[in-house]
Amino acid sequence: MNLSAEHCNISDWLRLEATVKASVYVVTFFFVTFITVVIITIVLQNSKLRKEVRYILLCHHLMCISSYCGLGVVFQGMRALLVNSPVVMCWVVFGAQLSFGEGILFTLALMAVNTYLAICWPLKSLSFVKPVKYRVLAGTWIIIVFKNVSLFIIEGTKSTAVAVLRSEPLCPVTLNSTPARVIGMIFLLLLLSVILISYFLIYQEGKRAGHFNSSNIKARKTVLIHLLQISLHVIPTLIFIGLGKMCGVFFFALNLALFGVFAFAQCFNPLIYGLWNRELRSRLYYWMCCQFWCGHMMNSGGPV
Repeated sequence: MNLSAEHCNISDWLRLEATVKASVYVVTFFFVTFITVVIITIVLQNSKLRKEVRYILLCHHLMCISSYCGLGVVFQGMRALLVNSPVVMCWVVFGAQLSFGEGILFTLALMAVNTYLAICWPLKSLSFVKPVKYRVLAGTWIIIVFKNVSLFIIEGTKSTAVAVLRSEPLCPVTLNSTPARVIGMIFLLLLLSVILISYFLIYQEGKRAGHFNSSNIKARKTVLIHLLQISLHVIPTLIFIGLGKMCGVFFFALNLALFGVFAFAQCFNPLIYGLWNRELRSRLYYWMCCQFWCGHMMNSGGPV
């Protein structure tokens, strides 16, 4: 990463980039966390929703997004403020954020497969999915953690113990080598393939069921909206991985533009996958009315 002066000082670009990203992550974190808390509260207060696999996956998905944005604030804040953290600490924070980011897409894949099973194999899915739902989530995290720890170990062997423990103001990241980027792209494309195949089969089932069914039309509309939302996750990520870190005004602007699209997707994920659901939305209205009514009665001194 040592570039000559005629190109640019990459440290200045990294700090400016980190400052912008930390600011965006702060806004995203509070917005996403607020909606996440509301949705999880609604699910936890209803025994029927707590038992449904799709709501368990939704809550897990939302917690991944909130954790990802929160760790983004921490990591980019460390770089923007030049806190001079040990390199190994930077790697740990970056690795945790990366894992939650992959958890977001992994959960989307599980949600797509669960929807496919519920629509195309409704009777078999009830007896198959419910007993294994927590084991599938545990297996997901074993795969993610094993992959990232293995890559960190491989990348870390290229550095000495002194280099790993020394303090760096700009908090460098690892997993920037060509093999790591290739593995990252394969991982993303594999999950994307699972999502696309699931939605294609759902779409085909919808066509087979009939074109004039109103719920069928809404379901296909939902599939298209989900695919558009997923593309906002995947396309910027693939470009990030493919380009790596480059210096200059063009790459700086491109990086922030892609990050803006990705952050936009994070903000709207809880709305698209959560409040787009009619049952959750109706319960949200009920919950808000109860909160408003109870708060009004307590403030007025009346019976609750």
